[in-house]
Amino acid sequence: MTTIADRARELTVSREPFVHATVVRAQEPTSAQPGDAAVILSDGSIEGFVGGVCAESSVRAAALDTLRDGNTLLLRVLPDGTATFPETPGARVVVNPCHSGGAIEIFLRPVLPAPVLGLAGSTPISAAVATLAAFLDFEVSVSGDYAGATAVVVAGLGKGEQDAIRAALDAGVGFVALVASRKRGAVLLDELKLTNAERARIHSPAGVDIGARSPQEIALSIMAEVVRAIRVDGLAPSPSAPAARPQQAVDPVCGMTVLVGPETPHARVDERDLWFCCAGCLASFTAA
Repeated sequence: MTTIADRARELTVSREPFVHATVVRAQEPTSAQPGDAAVILSDGSIEGFVGGVCAESSVRAAALDTLRDGNTLLLRVLPDGTATFPETPGARVVVNPCHSGGAIEIFLRPVLPAPVLGLAGSTPISAAVATLAAFLDFEVSVSGDYAGATAVVVAGLGKGEQDAIRAALDAGVGFVALVASRKRGAVLLDELKLTNAERARIHSPAGVDIGARSPQEIALSIMAEVVRAIRVDGLAPSPSAPAARPQQAVDPVCGMTVLVGPETPHARVDERDLWFCCAGCLASFTAA
């Protein structure tokens, strides 16, 4: 039997983003118990158990938000009429009118794939970059296929540089670091006849100026620039057919935000599509 922990490991190995949800507190009569867990995928599907259908709907919606910003979140799901906790940084409160009672606190931890660093060249500098990047938890790729890469370092020192730069730009990579002197780099880039937008994505000479001399020091300066681009400038991976974000709707009965999918209760009224968190809300709407 595959456990949630096993499934989380499988998703991590396959580089599929997901959210690990764990119930950390539960108050009767809720059906969830502390320690119950689930994984939520980028399409909004959920595997595991962290509460009934109403709580699950709130968890799925909040989980997709954490996948977008990468921040952990403590989600408090309260029944209607309960004095709510104040919302604080890192926590969110939702009140579910259709909740069966009790309160649940669920910790949502987004697990995103390690950033991919494309590397071109077989030189002491490229070897040092590969070692340091792996230490920094980057996934290093030397395949020449840069789709999905966050950054590419071209350290061929005269060999295959133009082809690598062109491939990285065509793959949509937003940060291309060229290891070359200022003069040689300018000549090489002029020969490529780049657009202004393409030229802006290339960093040459590569690295932060720290007076680096050895391959290891040069690698440090390059990776410092890459990390700064990610953490400070918001550098994102190149496009690689991300999963479409599921449509969201507001349940007209209880006011909950629900994710629209094949199994979401649905009604069509006056040529409008209405979506409900559960069959109970749909039945109440139909009766009214």
